[in-house]
Amino acid sequence: MRTFTSIDELEAAVGQDLGTTEWIEMDQARVNLFADATDDHQWIHVDQDQAAAGPFGGTIAHGYLTLSLIPWLSSQIFNVETPGARLNYGLNKVRFPNPVKVGARIRAGASIVSLTDVPAGKQLTVSYAIEIEGEAKPACVAETVVLLLAG
Repeated sequence: MRTFTSIDELEAAVGQDLGTTEWIEMDQARVNLFADATDDHQWIHVDQDQAAAGPFGGTIAHGYLTLSLIPWLSSQIFNVETPGARLNYGLNKVRFPNPVKVGARIRAGASIVSLTDVPAGKQLTVSYAIEIEGEAKPACVAETVVLLLAG
């Protein structure tokens, strides 16, 4: 895992691939917990019998579940320990090109897209691709935007 302790280190890493996480399995228990947390109990996610006869041959993870794993997955790739607070500012270009079937393994890769000046400090944009083991298309591609407040 890479740790950035200064703005200069982050600036030097713009455009760099930061690496990937280990593979993790998307299990039905995680999908069910997410369904309970969001009240999204669509059959394609939680009804294993009905989903078995559906378009994917079984249940699939919610796209937003996959997206929500980015903070945890990114903590396995890099850490930002610059002075000042770090705030989640939003997302850019989120897409879900391929569903994650329950039982599949996923991992995330990350790269720094940009580090720009804003009135409060710096804005860090990081690109993520969440891959599915054995699949050509990723499950999720997204850019996160973090506000690095001046320390």
